Amino acid sequence: MHGPASPGWLLVAVCAATGAYCLLRMRSHVEEQRRAAGGEALMGFGMAAMAVPAAVFTPPSWAWPLYAGVFGAAALHALWSARAGAHHLHHLVGASAMVYMAVVMAVSPGHRGGHGGAGTPFVTGALLLYFTGYVLLSGVRLMPAAGGGGDVGWSDRPELARACRLSMGIAMVAMLLTL
Repeated sequence: MHGPASPGWLLVAVCAATGAYCLLRMRSHVEEQRRAAGGEALMGFGMAAMAVPAAVFTPPSWAWPLYAGVFGAAALHALWSARAGAHHLHHLVGASAMVYMAVVMAVSPGHRGGHGGAGTPFVTGALLLYFTGYVLLSGVRLMPAAGGGGDVGWSDRPELARACRLSMGIAMVAMLLTL
């Protein structure tokens, strides 16, 4: 993505930390958390890689189609998983947004010399609207509920999983704004 280097590095750090925590969540005793954590780790690390400031590293021309392929496969997996529950549709939208951003970066005229490209305003706007709504709803859901969690390990803490999803949603909004 293009833009100033400092916010870009902050975005890289947030996404990479989120991806790392999602890897820890894969050790959870709760099967549903383990399944979701793998896709979320892929999303976090993929977003971190895409957010590296162009002034520091310009990806080779083959990187954008590779990103599109990896996240296209993740979108197909999310679509297949959506048969079991509608909550997988968010993963489908997120992976599709990553495919969209990778394709925009691949076809933009200035992608070899640095990040840049505008994408389709309607698609970008629709994704921004979705992720802004998701961030607001996730923020409300993050509010503490009555009752304690007891003796729960780090990988089983639902509020930390929600915070990770919230941070990835915020990062997605930032990446779409700088597209």
